[in-house]
Amino acid sequence: MNFTGLYTILLLIVSNSFMTFAWYGHLKMKEYSWFAALPLFGVILFSWGIAFFEYCFQVPANRIGFQENGGPFSLIQLKVIQEAITLIVFVVFSTIAFKSEAFKWNHILAFILLIGAVYLVFKK
Repeated sequence: MNFTGLYTILLLIVSNSFMTFAWYGHLKMKEYSWFAALPLFGVILFSWGIAFFEYCFQVPANRIGFQENGGPFSLIQLKVIQEAITLIVFVVFSTIAFKSEAFKWNHILAFILLIGAVYLVFKK
């Protein structure tokens, strides 16, 4: 993999970190009184503000990484990479932020199958 591919993947990791926090962070943030007092619309705006930064990394990652823009990845490869990264970031986030969530054998098997999907999408 060349530098462009690595740079694309790093941007996708950062992007997915923001998105995971935007989508699921509010579930943990309710422990803070100021946040718990927000109406649903306030929570949506808060998450939307975080999601803005996700786009600041996602859009460049896709533009840089896409083959038709000189990158190393096809559109399908970009999507599968992004989904695999999303799950990895989510596992790390949920393990750190939500200690009550337990991963079971079927979760591990699902992740292994997703890794298989990544392998298959790159197979010529």
